[in-house]
Amino acid sequence: MIKRLSLASRLALLFAACTAMVSLVAGVLFNHASEAHFIELDQQQLDSKLMTLRSTLQGVDSLETFAQREAQLRAELTRQPDLRLRISADGRRWLDDAPSVNLPTAPGLYSLQTADTDYRVYNAPLTPGQPGSPQLSLMLDITHHQHFLQRMQHLIWLTVGLSALATALLGAWAARSGLRPLRRMGEVAAGVSAHSLTQRLPQQHMPMELAELAQAFNAMLGRLDDAFQRLSAFSADIAHELRTPLSNLLTQTQVILTQPRPLEDYREALHSNLEELQWMAQLVNDMLYLAKADHGLLMPKREPLALADEAEALLEFFALLAEDAQVSLVREGSAHTAGDRGMLRRALSNLLDNALRFTPAGGEVRVSLSEHAKGVTLTVANTGDGIPAQLLPKLFNRFYRADPARYEGSSEHAGLGLAITQSIVRAHGGRIFCESEAGLTRFVIELPAGD
Repeated sequence: MIKRLSLASRLALLFAACTAMVSLVAGVLFNHASEAHFIELDQQQLDSKLMTLRSTLQGVDSLETFAQREAQLRAELTRQPDLRLRISADGRRWLDDAPSVNLPTAPGLYSLQTADTDYRVYNAPLTPGQPGSPQLSLMLDITHHQHFLQRMQHLIWLTVGLSALATALLGAWAARSGLRPLRRMGEVAAGVSAHSLTQRLPQQHMPMELAELAQAFNAMLGRLDDAFQRLSAFSADIAHELRTPLSNLLTQTQVILTQPRPLEDYREALHSNLEELQWMAQLVNDMLYLAKADHGLLMPKREPLALADEAEALLEFFALLAEDAQVSLVREGSAHTAGDRGMLRRALSNLLDNALRFTPAGGEVRVSLSEHAKGVTLTVANTGDGIPAQLLPKLFNRFYRADPARYEGSSEHAGLGLAITQSIVRAHGGRIFCESEAGLTRFVIELPAGD
């Protein structure tokens, strides 16, 4: 199986490839520019030599007149050892100082290579514009130019290879250094376990991109830690909630069985046990309800609802309880939405029950309804002692009680009401939150507008 390259290795190879490509392109461009420069220099040199030869052979138009100038011409050629000359006219060669190779016949500049020498060939008439004028073929030895270009090409390839190697090594070092925070993240992730969710990544000295990733990673660890803490406390909460009713059942049953008793005593004991069993059944049903909510299985019906009518029905239901507690119930405003009547009534009932339990005598519970463009708002407010700000985020946790001491040994309230209310609101696409200040506490439900 082929081993996958690490990210650092991939970056190093990418740097090396980019550097090699840039160096190669630059070298090729420089090589072409050098060749063009040498061609331009050769052209200038051949033009200069051509002018000298035309001056030497001025007026030559036949082989006889050429013979008179030949000695002068050869003397001129001896002063230019890198130049070879071939003169032709009417298919005859008047002078052939060039190697035995076929030369181009058309006017212009050409390159020619023999076994061991490179030439630049320049064809031009002796007398421009004169028909039948002898043709001059000048051959300039450019072997030293070609050797220079070959050395430069070798240097280009060497530079490309060395620069690619150097960039690969430097790129590997830079990539490894730059990816050190990622390795640190991997170490932290490897150290995360059920018993160690408190580790966090430092964000101060990280690059901007990795700082955002570290922030998201730390937020994820925070959520996992919170979820695990709640999950770890779940068994203890269940045991705590079931301990009292089970203890009552066992104690009453053991006491009633210690000796024969009248039938009425057995009936009373069974009735008391039934109350405890009913509460335990309700607790299990509530937990199953929350489990369905966690898995997205709560599917509320969508029917038009007048929330003012639903609130009035519940206030009428709680009227006697409020009268006994000397608490006044008030409703104001109206709103309409689309939702499940039973579920929303349960949510509002939980809030009203919670408000009545924490409202002192002479206080007030107020249900406020309002409707706006984005949806509706339902608020249940009660007078009384406020809730400390640090406790507000925990109110919707399961089995959470703001004052556990007040309910120790009581099986009437398990601390699931607000959690169920939150699940119902979320199933309807809304949200719920709590605001509290001295003397007033408000639970606010925001729901989308009805169809």
